[in-house]
Formats: sequence, C-alpha cells, structure tokens
Amino acid sequence: MSKSSEQLSPQKTLVDPPSDAISSIIFSPYSTSYLLVSSWDRHVYLYDVSDGEQGRLITKFEHRAPVLDVCFGKDDNEAFSGGLDMDVRKIDLSTGEQTVLSTHNKPVKALVYSPQHSMLISGSWDSTLHIHHPSNHPDDQPSTIPLPSKVFSLALTPTKVVVAMASRTLYIYDLTALALLARDAVAPPPNELRAEPWQRRESSLKFLFRATACMPGDEGYATSSIEGRIAVEMFDASEAAQARKYAFKCHRQPGHDPATGEEVDVVYPVNALAFHPVEGTMASGGGEGYVMLWDTVGKRRVRAYQKLPASVAALAFNREGNMLAIAVSPGFEDAKDQEESGVVKLFVRELSETEAKPKKK
Repeated sequence: MSKSSEQLSPQKTLVDPPSDAISSIIFSPYSTSYLLVSSWDRHVYLYDVSDGEQGRLITKFEHRAPVLDVCFGKDDNEAFSGGLDMDVRKIDLSTGEQTVLSTHNKPVKALVYSPQHSMLISGSWDSTLHIHHPSNHPDDQPSTIPLPSKVFSLALTPTKVVVAMASRTLYIYDLTALALLARDAVAPPPNELRAEPWQRRESSLKFLFRATACMPGDEGYATSSIEGRIAVEMFDASEAAQARKYAFKCHRQPGHDPATGEEVDVVYPVNALAFHPVEGTMASGGGEGYVMLWDTVGKRRVRAYQKLPASVAALAFNREGNMLAIAVSPGFEDAKDQEESGVVKLFVRELSETEAKPKKK
C-alpha cells in the first residue's frame, strides 16, 4: 500500500478517563455524541463527548471485576457489559440498575447487539456464544452455542456476525437464522443450540487475532493480528469476490536488532480496527501509538496521524462519521507489565468532510 502522512489536527482529550487500561469503546448508534468505555479498573463509563471542550463524564458503573467489552442496546438508556467476572450484564444507563442475563464459565471477551433482531450475542474464553433476547421475559434462558476454541472478538453487520477465535478460525453466522433458532430453543440450561455457521473460514493471518471489524456495506470484514498485519476479506464466496481479498503489513517502525545491530522492522500488534460508516475507509490503531486511515478498495493508506502517548487500545467512529474516538493505554501489547500512571487517555477527533474520503488516484 502506498503511503501518505498528515499531522493530527484539532482533537480533544476527554475529562475523567479510566484509571486503568481501556478495553473497548463504542459510540451510540442512536445519537451523535454518547460514548461508552469499558476498563480494567472495573468500571463502565458513559461520556457526552460534545459537551464542552473536554466532553463530560455523565456517569460510571462499577463491576466486580475488570470489564472487557461494552455495547449499547435498544436505545441510549440501555447497555450491556461483560468481563472477568464471567457475567453478561444489562445496564440501565438512566438508573444505574444492573441485571445479570447469563454467566459464562470463563471471562466474557466480546459483545455485540443486533437492533434488527433485538438480540445480544456474547463470546467467551469458555469457547461458547450466548444468545440473549433481553426484551423478553427476564427469566428466559439464553441459548448456548459451542465453539471449537475461545472467542477473541465479534463483529456485526445488519445480517451477519463474525466470530474470530483463538485457533485462527472464523465462523460467520446468518443473524436471521440464528435469531429464529434461538427463539425456538427452550431446553433447560445451558439450552445448547446446534447452530451451523453460514461459513467457516481459516484466517489468512499466521498469528493470533487482535481485532475484527465489518464493512458498513455488508460486503466483508477485516481482521488484524499481533504481528502487524491486516487481512481484508469478502463474505461472497464466489471466485470473483474472493479474488478481492488481500492482507498487508502495517504498524511497523524502523529499528535495530540488538544482537547484530542490523536494521530491522519493529513489528507491533494492530489492536484496533474501525470502518467509517459513510466513506467505508478503515482506521487502524497499533501498539506503537499510531492511528492510520486506509482505503481498503484502492489498497493504499489515506493518512497517518501524529504519534500518541501510548499504545492504541480501541477505536470507534460515531454514526455520522464526523468523530473518531481513540483510546490509549500503556503496555496494552504486553499484558500491562509496563504501565505508567496518567497515560490512559481518551481522545476525540472531529473529522472534516473530506478527511476520511479515499484519495483520488
């Protein structure tokens, strides 16, 4: 991919960031400026990023253990969280009430909510998915789908969910079929559901997944790895569509081999991916502290922003695509062994009308 570089112009630093590493961020799909953040400090945070020069922390919600993911539900007053306490929780953002919807056997790594089907999907290190319909009776049991290995990330389109697992395996489920099966499953716990994925795939990346994101046009998805690479894939299994898939190197910096002194590429994990909801360009965030924008159709880099003070942990565009939220946390790529106080930060960049557009050839 060809390169270009641009300084990161006006951006705000949000007030009252978490006190420990940030695990996920997500904008509301229903409004412009509400941002949910989950953290290893055992809290979920709700911000209004447009309120004042530094945004405003509206409220935060304490959990029993570090929180690994969070998402909005049916509206701006509903959220779901999961983490090391193994519980999948519904949070009423207006009252603070928390309800446990299900409990996995190991930590909950990822959550996605489908408004089209009023369905919440949680993925766990216990190698299962839980399928919830939170609007139903509170005593309704979620369905459990067994998987071949533990879940690393989930990504959603209006019609599909992509499940990225530790074995470099990807399962892609059709949401309509999954919703119908789950609604008809009424067995006692664990209410196991033998749901066949629409597609099974093996990653084209050689190393473990770090992040997954789906294209806004429902054409495909991207995955990133711990070894400074991104793969772009199409859902369509036809030969013509599969000819469009590719992978590329990124988030690498020049360095020297300490043993030989030779110049080498220092490779960083690609911790975060997010597609622009309008332009379809893709943002990536790496362990070296850079955010980059990519034209995945033209196969080239649109721009690279200025270096941030720590590893990029998470990225999110708002629904209009005029804001990009960036979470940074020190030591994110090495299990937080080198954490420094004061470098967990949340930035919000207001994008110009052309900033995320693919560059003309």
